[in-house]
Amino acid sequence: MFLRGPHISIRALEPSDVGLLYEWENNRSIWAVSYTQIPFSKFILEEFINTAYQDIYTSKQLRLMIQDNATKVTIGILDLFDFDPQHSRCGLGIYVHEGHRNKGVALETITLAKQYGSETLMLKQVYAHVAANNEASLALFTKAGFEKSGLKKAWTKSGLNTYEDVWFLQYVFPSE
Repeated sequence: MFLRGPHISIRALEPSDVGLLYEWENNRSIWAVSYTQIPFSKFILEEFINTAYQDIYTSKQLRLMIQDNATKVTIGILDLFDFDPQHSRCGLGIYVHEGHRNKGVALETITLAKQYGSETLMLKQVYAHVAANNEASLALFTKAGFEKSGLKKAWTKSGLNTYEDVWFLQYVFPSE
């Protein structure tokens, strides 16, 4: 395992993850938060795992899988994106599959991601974008120590002429 916490581990993508990625990436109900508008084929996902994967310094992103320690079942995804080594920051996104939510998985994932960001990537900060109406995610990131830094008005399109506000949240690592 790449990173291990008390209840979950975070690991690199494996070829066997194609089926889960295919299911999750093609779930239209989460496209709004992942800024996706097109389906992904298994071929494209296999290519992503086999060729694009992945040096965060080259691709500026890193996708990792969240695995339950007790059952060894893969239950979610951690994305580090917009990695900027010059300014020591990156974005953080999490997907936890239904049935595994509200069990502390996301909070533990954020804790491990912050540890990796600070100790390995030497980041100064990590950030997230959260829809203003997503109370659960806002509470999660606040509990994880993130602060609301700004409101991006009418940031995401949610309908023909409908837009939603998005909070920009940051966790700035303390200076030593």
